[in-house]
Amino acid sequence: MHSKPPLTVTDIPAAEVDAVRLAWVSTGPQNDTVPTAEEARLLLSGPGPALAVVAGVPGMGKRTAGIRALWQVSAALQRSGAAALALREVQPDWESPESPDIELMPKQGATGYLLDVASEIDSWKSPGDVAKQLLAHAEKLREVGSYLVVIADEDGWPADQSGALGRVLVTAKIRPSAHEIAIAHLKNLYRKPGCANWLQRPNVGSDGPAAMLLTAGSTPADAVRLAGALAGVEESPKGLERAKAAFQEWRTDVKNVFEATQDKPEDRALLIAALFLDGEDALAVQDAARLLLDDDTTESVREILTGPDLTSRLHGVGIETSGRNVTLEHKMGYARAVLVHLWHQRADIHQPLLAWLDQLITAEAGPVRLQKISDLLVELAIAENDFRAITTIKDWIGRDNRAEHLDLIAKVLTRAAEAPALGPQVRSKLLDWAQEGSEPVARVVALVCHGEFAEHYPSQALVRLKHVLSRENRDQAVRAAEAALRNTARGKNQLPRFWAALGKWQAEGRHLAAHRAFLALLDPGENPWILQVMLSSAEQHPDVKDALINRWSAALGDARVDTESRHVLYSWAHAYADGHVELPMLKDILDQVIQRHLASSPISDLLFGEPGVAYDEAVVSLRKALRIPSQLRPWRDNGDGRTES
Repeated sequence: MHSKPPLTVTDIPAAEVDAVRLAWVSTGPQNDTVPTAEEARLLLSGPGPALAVVAGVPGMGKRTAGIRALWQVSAALQRSGAAALALREVQPDWESPESPDIELMPKQGATGYLLDVASEIDSWKSPGDVAKQLLAHAEKLREVGSYLVVIADEDGWPADQSGALGRVLVTAKIRPSAHEIAIAHLKNLYRKPGCANWLQRPNVGSDGPAAMLLTAGSTPADAVRLAGALAGVEESPKGLERAKAAFQEWRTDVKNVFEATQDKPEDRALLIAALFLDGEDALAVQDAARLLLDDDTTESVREILTGPDLTSRLHGVGIETSGRNVTLEHKMGYARAVLVHLWHQRADIHQPLLAWLDQLITAEAGPVRLQKISDLLVELAIAENDFRAITTIKDWIGRDNRAEHLDLIAKVLTRAAEAPALGPQVRSKLLDWAQEGSEPVARVVALVCHGEFAEHYPSQALVRLKHVLSRENRDQAVRAAEAALRNTARGKNQLPRFWAALGKWQAEGRHLAAHRAFLALLDPGENPWILQVMLSSAEQHPDVKDALINRWSAALGDARVDTESRHVLYSWAHAYADGHVELPMLKDILDQVIQRHLASSPISDLLFGEPGVAYDEAVVSLRKALRIPSQLRPWRDNGDGRTES
């Protein structure tokens, strides 16, 4: 409670560590050496700051090289008899991403940290200052036996500003061979040497049937994706063909379909409708296709009976049917592939397509349709780094204010907010949306800040919740923000961060948000853990006790939160009655609050009751235990809400 809470860290996934441990490739496409990881390791193991900055264009394997360097340092320590490093990733959860606060960087001992700022480093206002602070931080890490690898883009790190900054830079210039990576993964991670033979190159032996899927320009990510596709099918010609088509994202199939339907807009519209309405009735798909074409003409019986059947038309564009419903289960990724092709080749359809999707999203359509359409749009937005699809999803918020509708949209936006390239833009927009007047929009932002986004970016979640909690009325958005605050603050090491935020908000003049946040955190109704921690801390640290008293006083001095204050006071009474908290510290705090705010409505109601209100035994018991100010001691509560002398 008395230190600046550091940034959130998560374990580097075991699958990534296994990849650098068991399937590492240090040769390039021309059998040249890829020195990136080794150069980073030498920097980390050298006498200077425990820092290596791995920079370069996307697709060079920078992240994997950084993890490899950290793992090698850890392995060397183990060989010398020391403990292995804990390999952790730092989430760049700065309140202001353009001005990173390096003081928040973690500094636990015996840890290898990875910090990826490639997507945000170009937005730093003072990159030289931030880089120097990272350098100073790495010097402190050296003292505790820890190390840091920073992943940057090709020119964001200000190496030319000083020799010290240039000496920690490693530039990834040669990418590892995609062929060798895929083969290594199949052999050593998936244990499928037979599948690895499919990738054999001519200069090594016979040309494997999948070798041509990768080229000298293929990225390590391409190789990993292909290895996963090959490992997931049966080792047969049929399985190989399915894996090849999936890896190629059905490009050949998509090209053939669009060539075959050049003069058939009705079939192309049917294909597009089936992508978004996967799993729905074929007739509903046909109606949606006609809506896309704005075709409301009535056909004659002759026209109706002319041409291929609906099922044949669907099969012709790669869509299967199961009973009455269309299905894409036989072609995983086909929908995304068609949509990306359409996005590239038919740019004029962008706005009409999004407008048509608006028409498909109605309250009557149901949550399943919303989920499928939203997921596909997010895939498109991430693949194309195109924010228009996200704006469309945001516009659907007001269509239906039911909880399940807003929950679905919040989950979709959460996924977009954590995407590597698109994420920073989505996170920025969430901040804008948190300040909108629309209650449903603010509520969705609060829901986003309740889940995984808040786990990875708690500081940014707090900033957005601050704006929602500042809304004039305590509507459903504010209640959702209070719930998000309580839930996230109970996470590991998060309570100090949230407690510190209250003081910042007060200093900024965000008094209503600070009062609501304080009362939400200290409400033991659903879970008394935060109250228990705060009372325990107050027993050990007088400044925490004073802060509790002062924040209670501030809240009681604001009539806008009288209802919430009254509720929390009664909840404290029940927490004591149920044995969740001890009386002495709780009583000491309330006694001092009473001395300051006897005239406030929540306090007077606690002590003397409201006319016509019957109080339960928990409230009456706490009332009897509290110290009544001397001038009012002749007055006592008789237990039924009335007072007498």
